[in-house]
Amino acid sequence: LFPLMAFAKMEKATFAGGCFWCMEPPFEKLEGVESVISGYSGGKKKNPTYDEVSYGKTKHLESIQVTYDPNVISYEKIVKVFWSNIDPTDNGGQFVDRGYQYTTAIFFHDENQKSIAEKSKAFLQKQNYFKKPIITPILKFTNFYPAEEYHQDFYKKNSASIKRYKSYRKGSGRDQFIEKYWKGKNLDFDSKYSKPSAAILKKKLTPLQFKVTQEEGTEKPFKNEYWDNKKEGIYVDIVSGEPLFSSKDKFKSGTGWPSFTRPLVKDHVIEKEDNTLFMKRTEVRSKYGDSHLGHVFDDGPKPTGLRYCINSASLRFISKKDLEKEGYGEYSKLFN
Repeated sequence: LFPLMAFAKMEKATFAGGCFWCMEPPFEKLEGVESVISGYSGGKKKNPTYDEVSYGKTKHLESIQVTYDPNVISYEKIVKVFWSNIDPTDNGGQFVDRGYQYTTAIFFHDENQKSIAEKSKAFLQKQNYFKKPIITPILKFTNFYPAEEYHQDFYKKNSASIKRYKSYRKGSGRDQFIEKYWKGKNLDFDSKYSKPSAAILKKKLTPLQFKVTQEEGTEKPFKNEYWDNKKEGIYVDIVSGEPLFSSKDKFKSGTGWPSFTRPLVKDHVIEKEDNTLFMKRTEVRSKYGDSHLGHVFDDGPKPTGLRYCINSASLRFISKKDLEKEGYGEYSKLFN
């Protein structure tokens, strides 16, 4: 018997992200990735050596080439992994490695990859996660030369290389940057729902909506927009527009806040432990907007026994008659 990958049509993705020792691990652990090779890309010299590239003589960048099965993992997913392992604002190298040869780039192999890469870059720029612009170029793939054998899988080759790799990585500043700037960030550029920048949100939202969604605030009970709303329709995130709850699952809890027995789209509601106010609770946030919505409790009615206690300020209500017009026509069938 042969593995399914042996019969699949593989595709390649090529990236420059600074030291290729550090760029191999995050891709090699992905399901659907067949191999990750360290090498050199973008320059004109054929078969360059490590010394030539590292001294900046070739215009090549230290790169990796990922071979993957597109039926198992998408290029979109691979691009997200690339962004979340680099500093896309540094035009002088990456972390402790300085020089053009250590700068970043996405090398696209076809027009589809180009389109996806450009969309992802535009999305990140719009999110304004960094104070500086995203400068990582998106370039047409021209060549790739595998690095010397001793560089391949250096991070796990033998005890000596493992020790050297761990020491280098710890001191490079890469992991510290990833923890500070990428942890918890929304990279779903392929979703139609996204979170605008803070500057845009301050213009778009009322002071109360901003305080609740962005600063984990709580509105007053019985004095909010939807606590007693009995109309049929759905509730979406005020920030991203992603569907969250349905009037079909809304019930009168007596708390003075909108209450639901379950989410309309389960994946859009994220649960997090909340230990503020000297108690242990479960906070709920939206997936794409990362908006604070409220909390979920286990004292709700059947069939779930749950009570999603949500701030009206985090929501926008769309009546059943407006679903099609507002772009949520797929949910009209709930009210037929």
